[in-house]
Parts: sequence; structure tokens; C-alpha cells
Amino acid sequence: MTDTLTHRRQVEPAEDAYAAELAFLAGYDDGPRPPGWRLTPRAVVTFIVGSDGRELEGPGGGRLVVSAKFVGERALVERCVVTLAGERGLLLVGEPGTAKSMLSELLAAAVCGTSELVVQGTAGTTEDQLRYGWNYAMLLAHGPSPEALVASPVLRAMRTGAVARIEEVTRCLPEVQDALVSLLSDRRIAVPELAGTEDATVHAAPGFTLIATANLRDRGVSEMSAALKRRFNFETVGPIGDLAAETELVRRQATAALARAATPFTIDAAVLEVLVTAFRDLRGGRSVEGWDVQKPSTVMSTAEAVAVATSLGLAAAYFPGDRDVLSLLPGHLLGVVRKDDPNDGATLLGYWDGAVRRRAEDGSRTWRRLWELRDVLTD
Repeated sequence: MTDTLTHRRQVEPAEDAYAAELAFLAGYDDGPRPPGWRLTPRAVVTFIVGSDGRELEGPGGGRLVVSAKFVGERALVERCVVTLAGERGLLLVGEPGTAKSMLSELLAAAVCGTSELVVQGTAGTTEDQLRYGWNYAMLLAHGPSPEALVASPVLRAMRTGAVARIEEVTRCLPEVQDALVSLLSDRRIAVPELAGTEDATVHAAPGFTLIATANLRDRGVSEMSAALKRRFNFETVGPIGDLAAETELVRRQATAALARAATPFTIDAAVLEVLVTAFRDLRGGRSVEGWDVQKPSTVMSTAEAVAVATSLGLAAAYFPGDRDVLSLLPGHLLGVVRKDDPNDGATLLGYWDGAVRRRAEDGSRTWRRLWELRDVLTD
């Protein structure tokens, strides 16, 4: 039992979770591939956006429907792939929760077979984490040597011609960000401590490039220099535009999260649609009917909607029959909107008195029940 639990993982990296699809697509498209790529650019796009329900036929007669993993414009994904094919840095920007990290992971997994060469940007990220460090015990015992050098994920990607990922690059201090300027320009890292040896300079192998992500709300944390911006192609990842598509994504991801807990997803379709509709109204500042809605300070992201749907599913599974699952929704929404500003509880109450009340008056049973739960927001 212990061995079984030891080898289980909460979340599989993309290259493991979709290993069968990646192996199939490697043989499916025999078109031209950029140096070092596992798949053709066309196959990379298909891996990410799916085959639109069509069953693809491989060279050996095998057939497979490729699942859609990213909900967004195909043109956006194609531009990202073209950027990477040109070995240029790719910067994915957008509001929190718009699947920038997921898109970067999928791209890296499809292009080079691994998504795990990652640096998480924070105020404490150092230049060593982007370049290299040292095993100080070996350094003191034997002096500088290739064996004592500790390669960063970026340096390992350069050696192997892989894709390195830098999450939240604008959270890194400016002097740390500046290390990327020469790296992206010269495509090499000098190791002065190994001067006079063949390891004194690490040159990027064909296929190496960087994918960075940045939240639009973090622009004031550590603004990127103009020099660094010029070395990236910027792509903005926006919220999902279609209600049905976002609802299906929330259902799919919440179902996957509950499956890890060996729990089925039992949330009623009407409740799920109300949840996603409320998120979209508060996120956009306007309802689908065209009514103005005051926006809270926090971002009502799809990722947050998935978290709420998962919580509702767990409540239904672990406390069956205790209460109507819909009655839990106001409390969860209140927890989300108050993350950045506790006063945004009043904003949610205003939404109840506006859009929720008007829909209840229009005769929707689910929205009428939600309107009856208004007191939860004032307790």
C-alpha cells in the first residue's frame, strides 16, 4: 500500500498525462520540423487545441481523437508555435487565471518532450537560478570543475536544445531579469570560473528558447526593461469568450480534480451554469443581458471558478443530503470576491440586488432560489 501511494501524483506533467497523444502525433505528421523538435508545428497546434472531435489516422493504422486542452483562439496558439520555431523568446501575458502557465507547459511538452525545466519568478529569485550555481562542498574540496557546477533549468535547456519556462518573470528583480537580455541575444552563457577549459562557455543547442509568463496586474512589481521586451514576442491570453465553452472547461477540470479524490462530479448542469455566469458577469462588468455590473477588485478567473466547482462537488460527496449544493454557492462567491478587498462583499451584494434579482423576477427557478439566499451575504 505504501509503495502504491508513493508513486501516485496529484498532478501529472503534460508530457506524462498526454504521453499517448504525443507518441501518436510524433508519427502522424511527417512534415518539416524545426531543429530539435519532437513534433511538427502543425502537430503541436493539434496537440493543444485538439482534433475537433475528428479521429486521426496514424501511419500504422492507429486512430485517435486528440483532446482539446486549451480553450482559446487557434490563431493565438499558431502564433506561439511560430515564435518558438524561430527560436525567439515567447512572453504570455494576461490576467491571473487565464491558463498562461498551462499553455506554456503544453507548448514545452509538445516541442521538446519536457515541461519541467522551470524557474518560478519571485522577489527572491537570484541570477544563479537563471544561469548556474555551485556545489560548494565540491568547490571547496576540488576547486571549480564541471562536476561542481549546478546548472539552472535554463542552462540545462540550452545544453539539450529544449524549452525553458520562466513563470511570473515580472516578479523577478530588474537586475535578475537583465541576465536574460544577454542570454537571449548571445545564446550562450560564460562560466569564467572554468576559463581555459572547453566548458568555459555553454552554447545553446538548436531548438533552445524561452517561454515566460507575466500577469498584467504585476506590471508595477518589476517592469521589464525595453531591451528585454524587444527579445520576446508578446502574446496576450484573454478570458474565454464563450459561456458554453467556459462552462464545459470548468466541468472538465473540476471532474478531473474530483477524480483524484475518487469522487464523481455530481453538480447539476443548471448550478454549474449559474456559477460560471456569475463569474463572467463580475469579471466583465456586464451581464449577458446587457445590464451593468460593478466589478470587484479581484479577478474572477476561470481557475477560481474551477476551484469553486470542485469545492461544491466535494461538499456534495462528503456531506450528502446535508443541504442543497446551490445554497453553498453564495458563500464561496463571497470568499472569492473578498480576496483582494474585504469591502468587495458589498459589490457582490449589489450584484445580488441587481442581476440576480432581475433574473429571479424573470421566472428562472435556479436564479430565484439564489435570490432567496441573499441573507448569506449579510450574515
